[in-house]
Amino acid sequence: MAEIKSNKYLKLSGLEPLIVTTETNFVNVGERTNVTGSRKFLRLIKEEKYDEALDIARQQVEGGAQIIDVNMDEGMLDGVYAMTKFLNLIAAEPDIARVPVMIDSSKWEIIEAGLKVIQGKGVVNSISLKEGEAAFIHHAKLIKRYGAAVIVMAFDEVGQADNYDRRIEICKRSYDILVDKVGFPAEDIIFDPNIFPVATGMDEHKLNALDFFRATKWIRENLPYANVSGGVSNVSFSFRGNDKVREAMHSAFLYHAIKNGMTMGIVNPEMLEIYDEIDSVLLEHVEDVLLNRREDATERLLDLAESFKSDVRSNEKAIAEWRSGTIQERLTHALVKGLDEFIEIDVEEARLQVKRPIEVIEINLMAGMNVVGDLFGSGKMFLPQVVKSARVMKKAVAYLLPFIEAEKDGKSSSAGKVLMATVKGDVHDIGKNIVSVVLACNNFEIIDLGVMVPPEKIIEAAIKENVDIIGLSGLITPSLDEMVYLAKEMDKLNIKIPVMIGGATTSRAHTAVKIAPSYSETVVHVNDASRAVTVASNLLQPETKLDYAKKVREEYDALREGYLSRSREKNFLSINDARNNKFQLDWDSFEPIKPNFIGTKKIDVDLADLTDFIDWTPFFQSWELHGKYPAILNDAVVGEQATALFEDAKSMLYQIVTQKWFKAKGVLGIFPANTVNHDDIEFVTANGKEFFLTLRQQSQKTTGAPNIALSDFIAPKETGKQDYVGCFCVSTGFGVEEKAKEYKDQLDDYNAILIQALGDRLAEAFAEYLHLKVRKEIWGYASDEVLSNEELIKENYKGIRPAPGYPACPDHLEKPTIWKVLNVEDEIGVTLTESMAMWPAASVSGYYFANPNSKYFGLGKIKPDQVVDYAKRRDISVDEATKWLTPNLAD
Repeated sequence: MAEIKSNKYLKLSGLEPLIVTTETNFVNVGERTNVTGSRKFLRLIKEEKYDEALDIARQQVEGGAQIIDVNMDEGMLDGVYAMTKFLNLIAAEPDIARVPVMIDSSKWEIIEAGLKVIQGKGVVNSISLKEGEAAFIHHAKLIKRYGAAVIVMAFDEVGQADNYDRRIEICKRSYDILVDKVGFPAEDIIFDPNIFPVATGMDEHKLNALDFFRATKWIRENLPYANVSGGVSNVSFSFRGNDKVREAMHSAFLYHAIKNGMTMGIVNPEMLEIYDEIDSVLLEHVEDVLLNRREDATERLLDLAESFKSDVRSNEKAIAEWRSGTIQERLTHALVKGLDEFIEIDVEEARLQVKRPIEVIEINLMAGMNVVGDLFGSGKMFLPQVVKSARVMKKAVAYLLPFIEAEKDGKSSSAGKVLMATVKGDVHDIGKNIVSVVLACNNFEIIDLGVMVPPEKIIEAAIKENVDIIGLSGLITPSLDEMVYLAKEMDKLNIKIPVMIGGATTSRAHTAVKIAPSYSETVVHVNDASRAVTVASNLLQPETKLDYAKKVREEYDALREGYLSRSREKNFLSINDARNNKFQLDWDSFEPIKPNFIGTKKIDVDLADLTDFIDWTPFFQSWELHGKYPAILNDAVVGEQATALFEDAKSMLYQIVTQKWFKAKGVLGIFPANTVNHDDIEFVTANGKEFFLTLRQQSQKTTGAPNIALSDFIAPKETGKQDYVGCFCVSTGFGVEEKAKEYKDQLDDYNAILIQALGDRLAEAFAEYLHLKVRKEIWGYASDEVLSNEELIKENYKGIRPAPGYPACPDHLEKPTIWKVLNVEDEIGVTLTESMAMWPAASVSGYYFANPNSKYFGLGKIKPDQVVDYAKRRDISVDEATKWLTPNLAD
């Protein structure tokens, strides 16, 4: 190990030095200049209001932050530009620049941009062994060259350290690499050994705090001159909403962590109690949990916590205090908290105080929803909470409607009228429903035409209702063509209504390249629900709409030209050359595993058998809560809301399963198969030969990589070896729409969206469950497989189950073949729309490939010669083939 001098301390600086010595108590890091932790800061950076963003940094320093954490990681930001500009501006503000800066990013280019302009000596947050030693060493060398200190996460190639042994193992390995191989100054190394929640009710979490204390002590005693940091608020996530208990936990945790050698960390000073002033009984119970002193520590603290909840001794007292407010305060509270228990009583009281019932909406309710909108925009409320607020708003409006109708004068006070529709052939509407709710919460009048809406109906309704905006949604790739067609038709009819585009397959690039040129009015892609209100307002407000429309058109013109230039510059192989560069397997040594079952069969399964197979990460993403499950439940920004949503979901899932709200139906087939004619998979059913037609990558690979098609994973016929292929369709959608409609009829959008999201998750769980059965039993090519659910979600198994419409096989025309050979419609009742969307929407279909070399991949762009070839193979016109393959055409 490199020689270490005896007087080395961590030295950082802005305009003033910060030296962390053995006498330094604790260094507090301010976190509000972080776009992932502060919605307000994110908004200011996005709007380029850097002066106001600097005020947040100034407030952090004035509030006692000795270091400020700056993070610009957000998908719609140019992170390099934002980091560079903000740090340059800080350097010109002496009252901010006096403290060191922590450059916080998961993207190396943003970190390096910050290192190039940083004032003084700062800290990089963070690097780890997650991507292996080579990347770790490379980044460490560059940080050393720039002269910064570094935070090292206790994370390696296997995963995050979650116990004492893993913490010290990773930190020791990281330290030795940094000091011995990189020559990194030991005093500039700061370890983050991971602070996790305690008192979760799970036995494996009982040692979370104690292991952190022990690991901190070990680091300080065994890794000379290294420091220790962490995010303190993580420890108390089990007590969200109970500030008194959380403050006590933070203070007690810090007390013990500092005693064990913790030198710095991120903690909100407003969420700290003075250690000596913590209620003695509460302190005893908190430390029992942190130090794991009793088996029943969690239960005892949970029981005691109720008496400290929000410093209110009972729910009755809390309700009494809330109910004693003014009528406006009560209505605002109900809307913000999503409480509908007293809403009709309060609305009636408000109605009796105004001249006209519409004024209750215009004055009282909109005042409350404006608070909701402000909280949502500033990151203090999240989408599930907003949807709950909308539920209360709908019930209030429903109560007032008879009174309003009785004196209707034709006047409207809405912010604008928006027509929403999922386009022809598409059945998915969860995202559209969420956007509708968010817009309605901001006083937009919504006309929802539902799903599978033909263009003539959209145009007819738009004209009849005199709408201000048309919102189009789609999930499957044919929806993109429907949107283009609709835009062209509206342009022919000289309709001048701006259009908002959204949905999983849509993108800003597709909107700019394909839709916008087809329509003379403004077309805007809306990435998520949180942006919908801003976009709609900009489109309609007299003072913004002209400039906004001009700005969007200029942006899309530039984006389109750039996109087309890149497409023209990219090199592609002919289809014949691509086939000559196919994915080569050693078929001589390959022996296909004969399935235990050949033919087709229906699958019966109880919903209860599927719950363990649910991948919850996409569930949270559908609510715009981004992060991986279960880590998202402890996320510093969205953890509280994610947990509340998760509890609601689990409660509803219990009802779905126990009361059998949905029906799970499935069918599968396994058949003898071989590849023929390069890209076709010939397989044999009881009724004769059939073919799956696959598409091949055509982009020229600079690395010499092959041009892959799915047919490459099935033994060619000329090898003389009998291979096999499977296909399936499963659904848990029977009953979903009926139940969602029940909730909608009760003006409960929150539970309507929740039920649809759970239907989708159960369908994906069914597909995962069935794939496991196929691998281990029905086909049996991996009968000895033993994988956890986490490993299943990561697809750490042999073989693949690609699906038509997804990257490896984007052609939806393969679905009718699956429907034919499995007799899907008769066997389980799942149908296909004319755009090949599955109905019910909570359905999944695809193939089974058993070859251990098979892999998921993206087709990417293809050339017209493959489209012509494909049309010939499928025996359809080139125009028809082009219609289905347009999203993948290079030209």
